[in-house]
Amino acid sequence: MAESRIYLYLLIGISLVAAVAVQRRLADTLIPFPLIFIFVGWGVFSLPINLPAIDLANNEAHAKGAEYLTEFLVIASLSAAGISIDRPLSWRCWNQVWPLLLITMPLTIALIALFGWYVMGLTVASALLLGAVLSPTDPVLASTVQVGPPGETEERHDIRFNLTVEAGANDGLAFPFVHLAIAAIGVSTLGEWTMQWALEDLLWRVFAGVAAGLAIGKLGGWYVFTYLAKIKAPSLSDKHPMSYTSEGVVALGALFCAYALAEIIHGYGFLAVFVSAVIAKQAQPNDDYHAFSHHFMEQIERVMLVIFLLILGAYLANGILDALTWPGAILGIVVVFAIRPIAGLIGMAGCKLPFFGKLTMAFLGVRGVGSLYYLTYGENHGEFGDTTALWSAVMFTILLSIIVHGIIAPLMLNKAEKRAAHQLPEKHQ
Repeated sequence: MAESRIYLYLLIGISLVAAVAVQRRLADTLIPFPLIFIFVGWGVFSLPINLPAIDLANNEAHAKGAEYLTEFLVIASLSAAGISIDRPLSWRCWNQVWPLLLITMPLTIALIALFGWYVMGLTVASALLLGAVLSPTDPVLASTVQVGPPGETEERHDIRFNLTVEAGANDGLAFPFVHLAIAAIGVSTLGEWTMQWALEDLLWRVFAGVAAGLAIGKLGGWYVFTYLAKIKAPSLSDKHPMSYTSEGVVALGALFCAYALAEIIHGYGFLAVFVSAVIAKQAQPNDDYHAFSHHFMEQIERVMLVIFLLILGAYLANGILDALTWPGAILGIVVVFAIRPIAGLIGMAGCKLPFFGKLTMAFLGVRGVGSLYYLTYGENHGEFGDTTALWSAVMFTILLSIIVHGIIAPLMLNKAEKRAAHQLPEKHQ
């Protein structure tokens, strides 16, 4: 029998080749694409071929590897989402999104944390971590509810725009509350540590992340559209000085720079990546460069996503849901069907969209890879004790979200479009 790593190569190879056909086959169905490869991972890792038993809750090496993989996957997805945004970064242009970030998200964190503390019997620190982990909508698994690639459509779609920006921004804004959970370990009263958290982990890190994103975005726009535009390579087209591949390489390098710069100055790298992509797009919003770089980042994201879905399936095969308790299962149901929709409607109370449009936006809060990144980060940077209960509840919530939102999202979006509930009235645009 071959070594287990050879079977892993075979599994990944077949899955990547099959992903294209699977995506096309499922295009006109309500079957969620991620669910297929989770089932594949679960099935293959259940076979008696000596594949490693994945344990993200108790194996430090597995948890660290999952943290790095999800970190990169979220970075790539945030970059692709940012390039898709066609409205400049400003308070007025994004006025529908701020309530989702400043009202819906904190309210979601508080409600989930209260459920974890009161119903699941978690410590204050673990309950805060659970709230932070399950609060952000996901930029990776939410492609069906987000705006399309640059230049794909010129029709205004406020629901898709708002959900795309929310997923891009709140993956960074969840981080302060992960740090709050880590800081709260073993602490039973408020004190100077809360003021330090507010000043450093909340205010400074958010500001530094946005600032790093603005700087790299401006620099990247100048580099591509001013500096490189002056360099004419004989072997390349006169329309643009770069080839298809080099356009993607520049985008990949820029997002690494944005993330690294933000982390070096103790800011949130996820925010920096998303902001830098949005700002770079605005340098020349109609240039074909953005479509090429978006496609390049999307391909990287797809490769990493398939691998990660197989890992999730492997974790299921190792029995993580065996530890799921009734309170943990109820949490997943409540998050998907009550907490997010209610918090979303509260946040969007002042929005001028028709009610069904607001309901669609409130309900389609997809949970996914970002949640798993924050959970592995918290586990690797804080002593929360046995996190099996957290892992089982979060895994169940993500699986439920994949199924429910994967099936319902196309139906709700189509209905919103037929009712003209996906756009603000012209006088409010």
